[in-house]
Amino acid sequence: MCIFCKIVNGEIPNKTILEDEKFLAFEDISPATKVHVLVIPKDHYTSFDVVPPKIMAGMTEFIQKVASKLNLREDGYRLITNIGEHGGQVVHHLHFHILGGEYVGRLVGDKIKE
Repeated sequence: MCIFCKIVNGEIPNKTILEDEKFLAFEDISPATKVHVLVIPKDHYTSFDVVPPKIMAGMTEFIQKVASKLNLREDGYRLITNIGEHGGQVVHHLHFHILGGEYVGRLVGDKIKE
């Protein structure tokens, strides 16, 4: 069982931001920005490449609610998902990073650091 499935099952504690019957948003344990939240479906999908579009439609709405709750929608935020080894995916459970609360910089031209 992956770490995010253990979080969903209550085996690993988390700092929940928002939760409903299908999705969970919680604080990242190693934040990269002032606000760094992970959003996951409660059902296990390994990545964006395999998730059904119907689930993504619900996840889109949920992510927008999380961004509103965190007061990020006015100033903006970055939304990222990593897919596969070359995309930098470490946990193979679909998840989105919401980064914000401060200027996060431009992605184009930024160097990716290990």
